[in-house]
Amino acid sequence: MTVEKLNRQRVLHLLDAISRSDLAAALSCCTEDVDFLTHAPIDVLPHMGPCHGKQELGEFWRTVQERYAEIRYEVPQIVAEGDTVAAYLRVFFRNRSNDRIIQVDMAVFYTFRHGQVAQIREIIDSYDLVQQVLEREIGPLIVGERVDGR
Repeated sequence: MTVEKLNRQRVLHLLDAISRSDLAAALSCCTEDVDFLTHAPIDVLPHMGPCHGKQELGEFWRTVQERYAEIRYEVPQIVAEGDTVAAYLRVFFRNRSNDRIIQVDMAVFYTFRHGQVAQIREIIDSYDLVQQVLEREIGPLIVGERVDGR
């Protein structure tokens, strides 16, 4: 099996472990010094700040699992080249508090070192994500319109 096929399988294994809420298995896919960054508004979603190392990444994943009863991934596209894997993901989160489904499309880039994930970079449509999390249209807030109609 080529390194590209192996790394592609490793990413799918990692996503499967996260979906099963098996954080030990997910973290075992990562280096001790794994570096995680998602491009999201941390003033609205503070748990989505940068993570350095397995402990911080584990805390991030635990926070997500505390908020969402179910996480499911679809992988419409995944491309591997050497030690880099790029995946277009469609992720579904079922909110624990109200059973609403939040659906987010993202591009995720994984970099491997010695067969483990050493770096994760996520690019998310944060405008759409924030609207879904807050459960309201945020456009009027951005342009300075009053939301209460006055």
